[in-house]
Amino acid sequence: MRKFFFLALMLLLPSIAFAAGAPAIKGQYKAVPGKEFKYDGKTVEVLEFLSFYCGTCYEFEKSIPAIKGNFPKKIKWKIAPVYWGEGSPNPGEAYFLAEEAGKGEAMKRALFKANFVDKKNIGDIAVLESIGAQIGMGFDFSVKLRNGAKSLEAARAIDMAREYAVEETPTLIIAGNIATNPHASGHDMNDFKGNILTILKSIIK
Repeated sequence: MRKFFFLALMLLLPSIAFAAGAPAIKGQYKAVPGKEFKYDGKTVEVLEFLSFYCGTCYEFEKSIPAIKGNFPKKIKWKIAPVYWGEGSPNPGEAYFLAEEAGKGEAMKRALFKANFVDKKNIGDIAVLESIGAQIGMGFDFSVKLRNGAKSLEAARAIDMAREYAVEETPTLIIAGNIATNPHASGHDMNDFKGNILTILKSIIK
């Protein structure tokens, strides 16, 4: 019986260690109420809430490769596209369609370029169809986009933003419950990138 107790205790130790280690994470962040810290010792999930209408999100894109490069194969980066005010859910739906086809990154770059470089209306279906063609999406992209095939996923991203109390973009949710955004770093992109690296380095050993 005693041997069984000690064996069970040894099996529980990794989970206890991760739970105990979460509050000691360095950096500027807030713990999201009601959400659990999750890290399996191998891969950290980073959930980025962004808007394709957001200039700060566009600027932050330049920092992402460097962040990922510090932790090869140890970060799973996911995107939840949202919009504010007079924006449209259409770019988010276009992104989800492209992601499903393995072209999520290409669509993300194309949407930001269309909005901030080419000054196009990325809420316009015709503009999105043109972008889809540019990155190699087939005819079914237009059909699905016009039929709202990803409208539920786009709506779910908005619901998730409410769940995580997202107030600005970009906002990153790291390891399930660690929330940080540029406000925490005085809206300086270099400091924001440094803060993210500090958080991740204190998790990934």
